[in-house]
Amino acid sequence: MKKNFLPFFLSVFFFFGVACEKRDMRIAQETEIVPDLFPDYRDVTVPCNIAPLNFSYLGEEECCLIVSGTDGETLLEMKNGLVSFPPSFWKRLTGRNKGKTVELTLVIRSGDQWISLKPFCFHISPDPIDSYLSYRLIPPGYEGWKNMGIYQRDLRTYEQVPLYENRLTDGNCVNCHAYCDRDPGKMLFHARAGFDGTVVLRDGEAVRLDTESDPALSPLVYPCWHPSGRYIAFSVNRTRQSFFNSHPDRIEVYDTASDVVVYDLETCRFIRSPLLASSSVFETFPAFSPDGRSLYFCSADAVDSLPGRYADVRYNLCRIAFDPEGISFGTEVDTLYDAASEGKSVSFPRVSPDGRFLVFTLHAHGTFSIWHKDADLYLLDLRTNRLFPLDKANSDDVESYHSWSGNSRWMVFSSRRTDGLYTRPFITYIDSSGQACKPFLLPQKDPLAYYMRLMYSYNIPELTSERVEIDKYKISKLLRNRVF
Repeated sequence: MKKNFLPFFLSVFFFFGVACEKRDMRIAQETEIVPDLFPDYRDVTVPCNIAPLNFSYLGEEECCLIVSGTDGETLLEMKNGLVSFPPSFWKRLTGRNKGKTVELTLVIRSGDQWISLKPFCFHISPDPIDSYLSYRLIPPGYEGWKNMGIYQRDLRTYEQVPLYENRLTDGNCVNCHAYCDRDPGKMLFHARAGFDGTVVLRDGEAVRLDTESDPALSPLVYPCWHPSGRYIAFSVNRTRQSFFNSHPDRIEVYDTASDVVVYDLETCRFIRSPLLASSSVFETFPAFSPDGRSLYFCSADAVDSLPGRYADVRYNLCRIAFDPEGISFGTEVDTLYDAASEGKSVSFPRVSPDGRFLVFTLHAHGTFSIWHKDADLYLLDLRTNRLFPLDKANSDDVESYHSWSGNSRWMVFSSRRTDGLYTRPFITYIDSSGQACKPFLLPQKDPLAYYMRLMYSYNIPELTSERVEIDKYKISKLLRNRVF
């Protein structure tokens, strides 16, 4: 329904400090022109506890923004095309519009007149997202890691703090951080290339895993905690990478061998199964079910003559039973999705905390989907066995690593859709039927300036329920001293 904005404009200019020459502004025309924004926050669904979704209008015209919610209409000034929602206003807006839609209308100057562009919406979900997100920030090099770290972001604000930076251990690689059921008190990460090891933190205590005494195939790689906090599943991968002279994916990372093992933190021993350690099969990407009685993983027939036949490696989605009391695996492997028979490959299976859905990345071949432009997110309904793509979350570029919120309503995932070069974290709402909503880019105070200048990729976005507290200097000393 069309609106008459004139009375509203005259009543709010002084409150928001809009320039004096706008006091007598009249809207001469209402148009269906779609506003060009960064980020594209048009018609997104957002949690009620997210930081303000500031954005920039990419046109050159002078502009302002009308926000319409349950409290009526409010006019916000935009400086240099940027709208910065005042934190108190945003908190009130999202708090009073839970489960409702907020309409936003850009008004731009055209000559000596003002015209409105096509309105768009924020859908405010009453379902909150976990308060914190952790991730690695890594430079764009393929083999360099001199400056990197694991960081934590308060999703309710723009605050980012380091959890561990590799400058503390002479610039070695740190990677694969993981949490037990989003518990900030149970965390691990790997250190590589000098002062190496797997650091496990449980309730304030940090240890470096003694894995060198076990004849593993390689150092521990992709981890997943058992919900009990006692066990951690790992893949052990012999990994290589090759580069292309002319190819849209630039690089291919592949395994020449890989198995899945489970580490018992109480006995400091590995739990193995021949069904997860076959020389004729590549097994990787373990993920426990929320009840801890199933282990999902990806499995591919082994291929020789690599890297020449890299495109022939395709992984299926599999599952094996796990008995946490008897500390043993089942006697058979179930193939839940035979992707290889369809010329596809599965990576990164992750189960929703309510046990209803499993989301994975699907691509044409291989294991390292973060370099595959065709990689998309797919959802398997574990109750009905229905499999379908998350169309509204996917893009024409890479979608890869993803993690669930504790209420199974939100998912954070990595995507290269902004420029095709750097991975950025996007957040999507998953409804009760498993359908995704249009995702939104992680909010920043000035997102256009921030993301255009940031020459680091976000890697492994993981949600936690509370702030992670780490004594990074204690960890540095632990790694340097190689103490078990």
